[in-house]
Amino acid sequence: MRSTKIAILSIFSNSFIVLLKLVVGIITGSVAIISEAIHSLLDLIASVIAFFSVKISNRPPDKEHPYGHGKFENISGTVETILIFIAGIWIIVESVQKLLHPTPIKLPFIGVIVMLIGALINWRVGKIVKKVGDETHSVAMQSNALHLLTDVYSSVGVAISLLLVSLTGWEVLDALIGIGIALYIMKESVELGRKSFTPLLDTGLTSDELTQIEEVLLSYKSQFIEYHDLRTRRSGAEEHIDFHLVLPSSMSIEEAHILCDKIEDDIKKVLINPNILIHVEPENEKVRNA
Repeated sequence: MRSTKIAILSIFSNSFIVLLKLVVGIITGSVAIISEAIHSLLDLIASVIAFFSVKISNRPPDKEHPYGHGKFENISGTVETILIFIAGIWIIVESVQKLLHPTPIKLPFIGVIVMLIGALINWRVGKIVKKVGDETHSVAMQSNALHLLTDVYSSVGVAISLLLVSLTGWEVLDALIGIGIALYIMKESVELGRKSFTPLLDTGLTSDELTQIEEVLLSYKSQFIEYHDLRTRRSGAEEHIDFHLVLPSSMSIEEAHILCDKIEDDIKKVLINPNILIHVEPENEKVRNA
């Protein structure tokens, strides 16, 4: 599957970047580069989590999971946000230590080059992962893309700080920019956490998605009496939708079945991966329940 292949690409790219940053961080003595190596290590862990969560979530429903395995992606996304937040805290701690006990940075231009190489690789891979994540509504892939793209911004920030340190000799900039990067990473993790965690509470689809569903239903309004009890929720990359459809009592079972199939087909055209359940009610049933 495409998303699995992209997750593997992310694992390989992150492994290379972690090794590169760690070696150069030790050589230069830059806390910002070492912090970036730790950040990239967490990206690597996130990529591995995303790989396995996508594989699990793509399994078909079974006896123990009759609604599928989609929420494994939401769990994965939540774990990844925690890792991002931890990375931010670690970078702040290391940066404060650098402010209290400044040490000279060796060969800063090597650090600049490495940071820019890492940023370029992660930007390219991150864009690919984000595109696939958006196309499939995969929370795990979207979380992984955020890891990669935040790494781009932080790597560029470190490159700028190293360049300024080499030009001005102000080693304090290394730590200050490290703190700024950490705060940005933590902010992004909070936003991603909301997106990953809320589906675990069976939160409904977005207002835009609900509007799309309702527009499909209204396009068939001449063929049914009304619809009610529309419910939605997201599970990983899947959307679950169910509602009651009140039909004329004169409509045959075959006609009702054909109408429901048409409605389902049209909803599938506007959503990525919907699972739809329609409960059909005859018109006289509505009158009896009134």
